[in-house]
Amino acid sequence: MKNEHTARQKAPAGRYALLDELRGLDLISMMLYHACWDLVFLFDMNMGWYAGTPGRLWQQAICWVFILLSGFCVPLGRHTLRRGVIVFAAGALVTAVTLVFMPEGRVIFGVLTFLSTAMLLTGVLEPLLKKVMPAVGLAVSAVLFAVCYPVGLGWVGLGGWKLMLPQSLYANYFTAFFGFYPDWFYSADYFGLLPWLFLFWAGYYLHKAVGRRCMELLRRPVCPPLGWMGRHSLLLYLLHQPVIYGVLLVVFRVLGG
Repeated sequence: MKNEHTARQKAPAGRYALLDELRGLDLISMMLYHACWDLVFLFDMNMGWYAGTPGRLWQQAICWVFILLSGFCVPLGRHTLRRGVIVFAAGALVTAVTLVFMPEGRVIFGVLTFLSTAMLLTGVLEPLLKKVMPAVGLAVSAVLFAVCYPVGLGWVGLGGWKLMLPQSLYANYFTAFFGFYPDWFYSADYFGLLPWLFLFWAGYYLHKAVGRRCMELLRRPVCPPLGWMGRHSLLLYLLHQPVIYGVLLVVFRVLGG
């Protein structure tokens, strides 16, 4: 009875259920977004709003939540480098599969490649990152993210300040990895190291700033199925696109007679 009681007490301490559920909810939103992408670009469905501001805001909301949450969860794990290697391998698999089977929708430097790079950099630099006060780290990361956000447009800046970057920075695949992609570069899913690394680090420092007492509020589950999705987000991410495409293909063939 003592061991059983101890196990029941320790089980909730293992995970922060609301974080898993938030990740699961964001994953559902991403799946719906990618289903719309398939409908527009693979099945020629006219959805003008998707290519406009509403679709852009939807896509950015998904990305911001996912990247910020990923950085937030880094201090909760003990094997950041190992996790980074696993996610990098998954990103490489996505790139290889899309290049071979769907070159028109190829993914080069997608979100998994970015997240793995951010994890590896954070794991290596964590002794230095820990020396920065959480509030300072959060503020600096947020400002740098805002400053670097337009880097893909050829400039950085904030408010009335704008600094044009030399076009020589936007040269090839190597520079694209860091966020400086040339005009000919194409990827259906692209996240350069800049500006997104600073959003990842903002999440990292946000966790440090929240404090243990507030973190305890995140332990109680609200929707366990979402939590399950959040705990298996990498696997679901790898599987969702071919499954969605297969379902849509069957539906359109049936409807098409």
